[in-house]
Amino acid sequence: MSTSELNTTKKELVNWIESLKDDTLVGLLNSVKLSSEGKSGDWWDELTESDRVNILAGIRDFEQGGTMSSKDFWNGLGQWIILFR
Repeated sequence: MSTSELNTTKKELVNWIESLKDDTLVGLLNSVKLSSEGKSGDWWDELTESDRVNILAGIRDFEQGGTMSSKDFWNGLGQWIILFR
């Protein structure tokens, strides 16, 4: 990424962060920041119980073959959109 692209991306991220209203997402971003500064322990400890449950459920789904590829998802979504037009 060029310096110009990096600066543009940084500005876009700052604008996006300033517009956030979701406290959970802001907290997650803060955890990433603290971790990158070496000021945080394990990121898992920073998650809410609900976040942990959802992550573990996703891992379990993956391990049991209960997931689909991104390509399959988007192809299937496209078919639903055509049906509801």
